[in-house]
Amino acid sequence: MSAETPVCQLLERQDADYRGWLWVAPPRDGWLEGGEGRLLAADQALLDAWRSRGRPAGSPFEAEVPPPPGVVLFWPKAHAQGEWWLLWLCAHLPVGTPLQVVGEHQGGIKRVLKVLAALGLGCRKVDSARRCTLFASRLDRVGLDPEAAWTSFEAEGLQLASHPGVFGHGKLDAGTRLLLSRLPDVLPETGQVLDMGCGDGILATWLARRGLATTAVDVNGFAVEATRRSLAANALDGEVRAGDVFAGLEGRRFDAIVSNPPFHQERAVDYGPAGRLIREAPEHLVPGGRLVLVANAFLPYPDLLARAFGGFEILADDRRFRVYSART
Repeated sequence: MSAETPVCQLLERQDADYRGWLWVAPPRDGWLEGGEGRLLAADQALLDAWRSRGRPAGSPFEAEVPPPPGVVLFWPKAHAQGEWWLLWLCAHLPVGTPLQVVGEHQGGIKRVLKVLAALGLGCRKVDSARRCTLFASRLDRVGLDPEAAWTSFEAEGLQLASHPGVFGHGKLDAGTRLLLSRLPDVLPETGQVLDMGCGDGILATWLARRGLATTAVDVNGFAVEATRRSLAANALDGEVRAGDVFAGLEGRRFDAIVSNPPFHQERAVDYGPAGRLIREAPEHLVPGGRLVLVANAFLPYPDLLARAFGGFEILADDRRFRVYSART
């Protein structure tokens, strides 16, 4: 199978032996998934895809990674998250491990030269094509701790963990604030509640503080870790798990599902996860259970809600955001 994405097409044409290498935060690409090497990623959907093929795959928040013969880091959209990956690799893998960094020009790959120089890592350009560039370096101890990327902030009387690339990084977004203003009117006093797409954990911690049995899910491993830290910082209990929408929740039903669902995948608009959330929510709600979500007013969720639930109501609308509610 040939490479499908520009960054992988650039790698495919290299005269390099990538057998056993560690692929860090790559895109979905059949050439990678059907080839050689091991995956390291924080995207649960990507991890599931590799594991379904019997390929070795792990998260930076799981067990230690076996030393590889080399590493390819796919530079992410979030520049600070790319820096975190570099620090993590330098802290956890042997000094001198060959490192390649690849990315798209519009994704900021050219800034990697300055990042590597600031860390004291040598760098050379290997190749450039398909509006992508590939750099080469070697890992070294750089004297910086990746843990320093974790910060905290206060919102709604709660201490929240924050990490680059996690939705709501360092602040409470306006949509979530609007959602929180209406939740007291519609949530049950007790019961099981699911926070779908938990981000930094603001909804999960708010729900747990209210005394509800809270489960929080996100496909992003950084968000899962942030939510765990947010609950712990507020001495609250809750179940936090990595999952692609309802994957892993088969057979479970909740009294309410709350969400501020994403609609972007990197730079592209993607209604897929939110669409699955709405379509499959009735299967995961008890009779009379309620889905409450906030979304940008322009997003086409009314039709999805009407088809899935037979109807819905708008709890709030400030022209920019709307809070929807639908019941089984």
